[in-house]
Amino acid sequence: MAVQVVGQRKKTGAFPKGRQVDPTIRAALEILLEGDEMRSDLLIEHLHKIQDEFGYLPVAYLAALAQMMKLSQVEVYEVASFYHHFQVVKEDEVAPVKLKVRVCQNATCHMNDSASLLKDLVSKLGDSADVVAGPCMGACDKAPAVSVGKTQVGFSTVEAVQAAVDTGGVAEILSANSGTEYSLWKSLLAGEKNREQVCEEVEEAGLRGLGGAGFPTARKWQFVRQEAGPRYLVVNADEGEPGTFKDRYCFETNVGQALEGALIAAWAIEASAIYIYLRDEYPTIHTLLRQEIKWLEENNLTGGMEIHLRRGAGAYICGEESALLESLEGKRGIPRHKPPFPAQSGLFGQPTAINNVETLYWIPAVLRGEWNGQRLFSVSGRVKEPGVKEVKGGITVQQLIDDHCGGMAEGHELKAFLPGGASGGILPASLKQVPLDFGSLDEYGCFVGSASVVVLSQQDDPRDMAQNLMEFFEDESCGQCTPCRLGTEKAAKLMEAEVWDEGLLTELAQAMTDASICGLGQAAPNPLRSVMRFFPEAKP
Repeated sequence: MAVQVVGQRKKTGAFPKGRQVDPTIRAALEILLEGDEMRSDLLIEHLHKIQDEFGYLPVAYLAALAQMMKLSQVEVYEVASFYHHFQVVKEDEVAPVKLKVRVCQNATCHMNDSASLLKDLVSKLGDSADVVAGPCMGACDKAPAVSVGKTQVGFSTVEAVQAAVDTGGVAEILSANSGTEYSLWKSLLAGEKNREQVCEEVEEAGLRGLGGAGFPTARKWQFVRQEAGPRYLVVNADEGEPGTFKDRYCFETNVGQALEGALIAAWAIEASAIYIYLRDEYPTIHTLLRQEIKWLEENNLTGGMEIHLRRGAGAYICGEESALLESLEGKRGIPRHKPPFPAQSGLFGQPTAINNVETLYWIPAVLRGEWNGQRLFSVSGRVKEPGVKEVKGGITVQQLIDDHCGGMAEGHELKAFLPGGASGGILPASLKQVPLDFGSLDEYGCFVGSASVVVLSQQDDPRDMAQNLMEFFEDESCGQCTPCRLGTEKAAKLMEAEVWDEGLLTELAQAMTDASICGLGQAAPNPLRSVMRFFPEAKP
């Protein structure tokens, strides 16, 4: 009597295990990616092309892509499923509408009741768009911020969003050249100054990293220069901190100045290539940068260096420098353990300088002797004139509001403010005369960071803001380390209680600060701590 083995297929007509590649789909994908190299570091770029084509990622195309790139399907799938802006759809799932509408739910947009706008859009747009909640989009000055396809604007009504949906969310057409003459860059190529002189002038000016950490720029360059090449310069244009939109301003107002700074920095460290990592929420800037880079190449102004423009895919964690490097290499944006530091082993294992957009933006001014400690403050919230304000570091929030923002908005009085975006903490109005600069807020458990000031009034609840920010960190944690992954989740849950367990929250915050791998988990408790310290009415 023959024994039947359950689960085994007969050899006749058996199928290979796993998802098989459909030849028709592979052929279609080859047409879509025609001319593109199949290098592993371009995986995210290829995923973007598929997503742009369909509005989502069909798993059958992921299988075909893996085969074309000679990667395992799991390597492709883990990257595709990591980033917020990629939507993987399986064969038995209903494909979403191609046009995506994202409604920001954080910080300033939250203060402007973006939750109600989201609910109204979901009910009223129906099947014409796929409406989802989203994190900060770098448009806090236009809150509530809504992105519709390839556009990004601040919409205050459902009707305004509907009008954008009706046009298909087409990106604005931008001019091909910024009009920048790149005169300083040309003078360096002509030999008017050598690399040592440039580094010395940047050091003497005291220019620091303006993305948040404040590390001296020239010192970072020196660390990279002392390592054997090839070397790279990475431009961190992934500003995702709620309240921050200054890098957007740099590109929109003077993309040439930002690129000139990047070219000078790359030349100073003798880099062979520049990699610009731009957040996916800035599609119009992506178009602008592509055009400006093309103009530089056509006019032989790259100094022999390659300039690569890469899109992020919606992951705040990629603002952390080592997670950004992982993403540039076509991987999940998970922070690396240090050491080694990027200056020794960065992109593709080579010495790498990572500079923020604003830092590079000021370099031409530094070398012309026109920089005197200015920096760009992103100001949003309850002020009459939100926006990016060019002022000298060390200004107070009172001066920012009165002298540069037209005062508080009608009917609002200053109650509190975020001095450095989501992770910089929350301070009371009584500290409105404290200078906003590196180190000046340490005694209050806060920092100026990327100079993202969100102004709260008597109509806002600091406790509610802290909870909103903790939920943001919970969503954006990469999940690699337990203190951050579970700490943000547990803190957000505990903060929902009518009465906070202050002892438990304090212990949890300390564990996150002490044991998290990167700055996300280490700084996530700052708003929570600030509320418990400065706003006793928000706790028992």
